[in-house]
Amino acid sequence: MPRIRESASEFLANKRVAVTGVSRDPKGHGGNVVYQRLRQRGYEVFAVNPNTKEVEGDVCYPDLKSIPGGVDAVVIGTRPEVAEQTMQECADLGIRYVWMHRAFGAGSVSDAATTLGRTHGIAVIDGGCPLMFEPTADGAHKVMRFVFTMTGKVPRTCASATVGLPN
Repeated sequence: MPRIRESASEFLANKRVAVTGVSRDPKGHGGNVVYQRLRQRGYEVFAVNPNTKEVEGDVCYPDLKSIPGGVDAVVIGTRPEVAEQTMQECADLGIRYVWMHRAFGAGSVSDAATTLGRTHGIAVIDGGCPLMFEPTADGAHKVMRFVFTMTGKVPRTCASATVGLPN
């Protein structure tokens, strides 16, 4: 199984990234922090929230299929009960990289979504945050990565995207 750093590097090599669950009220919302940092670091990033047309001055899309030209990777920043539906949309659209955000509590991680994604050949990172790894990391997120790895909120390894696929 690939180590988390390898999986994070592979995920962050994708430059067109959607972030689901970005809020109209960005204050303290993890999805917004991820969205802002990816944008600052030169990623072409797309906000997804079916309840608004604009986030942080940018167009916001109601779902992944509405993003012109599609995306290569998705950060799920919604409640866990929504993650499975988002993972199915990723599978339907052929998106190969998904990161379910988690720092505190359950975050966005759903075991059912993880299984669904991996069964469809998606490389799924089920915990932690893209901002904990280079090239998007900062000092505070690196400290959080260390602490949350010790507590199991950041996985040490990620199962191959081919788990469950027929040979």
